[in-house]
Amino acid sequence: MKALLKAVTAAGSGLLGASLASKPGSRRFQVLTASVAATWFAGARTAGPVPRGRTDVVQPVVVGAGAFGVFYGCALVARRIPLLRRAITGVLGHAHHGSTPTVVTTALVTGAAEEVFFRGALYDAFGARESTALYVLSTTSTRNPALVLASATMGTLFTLQRRWGGGVQAPLLTHVTWSALMIGFLPRLFPPQEPRSN
Repeated sequence: MKALLKAVTAAGSGLLGASLASKPGSRRFQVLTASVAATWFAGARTAGPVPRGRTDVVQPVVVGAGAFGVFYGCALVARRIPLLRRAITGVLGHAHHGSTPTVVTTALVTGAAEEVFFRGALYDAFGARESTALYVLSTTSTRNPALVLASATMGTLFTLQRRWGGGVQAPLLTHVTWSALMIGFLPRLFPPQEPRSN
């Protein structure tokens, strides 16, 4: 089972990298991101039942909002650092040039799928440390330093929530809340670029 889950991780990571390398707003981007989410969900389903855990709804939502506040503050600093500004602007190009409902839906569904797979199936198979490392390693396929830093920070938080709550509900709710706020507010800090031609 571990070998299968690693294969799923590799496949999903490849699709993730390809999706963010595609033209913002393109059909290719939509298909690839849907494929990423489908890969994570399918991998988790293959591994067996994912524990829901014991937690309320309010606390994870508050944690997600708090995490957004921290990231928003960091973004104010990052936009003054050329490397990070380019990295974040590159990711947000998909929000600027794509259909807003599509971008929001894609981000939220993919975030939920990540939690079911990484904090569900992978956590159960590999434990906290290795599943977090695989999550960060998966994000390196995007070749985007801002996303890698975010995955390391939030991946650690999500893993702690999984450990404390005993299931995926808390990290999933936090992830979805954080993603929704990031998409809603962060693009305003980073002006759009012209879409790539490829």
